Amino acid sequence: MTNVPTIPFDVTDLSLAAEGVRRIEWAEREMPVLRLIRERFERERPLAGVRIGACLHVTTETANLMRTLQGGGAEVHLAASNPLSTQDPTAAALVSAYGISTYARRGEDRDTYYAHLRSVADTHPTITMDDGCDLVTLLHSERRDQLGEVLAGTEETTTGVIRLRAMAADGALAFPVVAVNEALTKHLFDNRYGTGQSTIDGILRATNILIAGRNVVIAGYGWVGRGIASRMDGHGAHVAVVEVDPVRALEALMDGYQVMTVGQAAPWGDLFVTATGNINVFRREHFAAMRDGSIMANSGHFDAELDLPALREMAEGHVREVRENVQEFDLGGKKLNLIAEGRLVNLGAAEGHPAAVMDMSFANQALAAEYVVRHHGELESRVYVVPEAIDAEVARLKLAAIGITLDAMTPEQLEYVSSWQHGT
Repeated sequence: MTNVPTIPFDVTDLSLAAEGVRRIEWAEREMPVLRLIRERFERERPLAGVRIGACLHVTTETANLMRTLQGGGAEVHLAASNPLSTQDPTAAALVSAYGISTYARRGEDRDTYYAHLRSVADTHPTITMDDGCDLVTLLHSERRDQLGEVLAGTEETTTGVIRLRAMAADGALAFPVVAVNEALTKHLFDNRYGTGQSTIDGILRATNILIAGRNVVIAGYGWVGRGIASRMDGHGAHVAVVEVDPVRALEALMDGYQVMTVGQAAPWGDLFVTATGNINVFRREHFAAMRDGSIMANSGHFDAELDLPALREMAEGHVREVRENVQEFDLGGKKLNLIAEGRLVNLGAAEGHPAAVMDMSFANQALAAEYVVRHHGELESRVYVVPEAIDAEVARLKLAAIGITLDAMTPEQLEYVSSWQHGT
């Protein structure tokens, strides 16, 4: 299975390619929408002549997206968007079996991470595809001479969309970007059901704890927080939500959860999960108030949601790995546990979202790439939501793939809902 690559790459071990292919093919079985799009792309080649620079989690699901983009005629170059999310067999298979330039090593340090991003930027992408806005940020900071070459981009995450909208508000964004994260078929399903399940999967793989009966604190009640809270509740946890938005806090209360401040939650919780997209949600004073044996995990994109410099300083070097992907911080009198170095727990300690959920997210990515290739000349340098037609097509294909048929309105019903003349 291991071929001699003629493309540039940097992966851990090409001999893992055969295992990677098996995993990629297994994921493909759960991704019928993306498969249907790839079949059409291979016939129509809508991405011919396009060079895509991608900074995404290098997983089996992402591999199937890369195959779809390649099938559409694009030249694809991929770097990892998180040092702990890379699946080394998948990276090897992308290079050796599918001929896709990939720069990703599980556990890579910060310097290697940015070297990989620069390797992708060196290819002079005409379309960017980001999971956290790091590639777009690099182009705007270090490679401004390349900005005119970029037709448009897509962004997968809430955190990335926040950064992009800040750039647009400052007048700094140099090309249009489609916020794939804002598609209903993405954030209603990927963020809620995918992250809800995969966060618990990562926590359980890392710790093997019993969730039932524990006090679990969820910081943030967006789509990700909602999903995690509902799954924790289903496992029998006592759930409390920390929020700064009054509407979301009220929603959490009406969904049956306690609502607390961070200060109230710190001494109450046993397990803490952050999902805010912001920095330093739990800080020095909160670590000091937490119980001995408390466990912390992060489901936000970056590892800044927990004030890790303060935690390390409080431990004064008394840090050890007590299980794979679990660090114990001895604060002198009590010990706090951190999963996956505070990085994305579902990818750092598990395999990320189930493929059936990523099928919809990556279908949106593929169709959004096709859309911006066709329409980039009409778009301004700002953040766009996924067109409703794409969102609806992804949902239609998903339903069709699992054998579900919808009713259609009768002519009488269509006439009724389009008229203002019908009274009570």
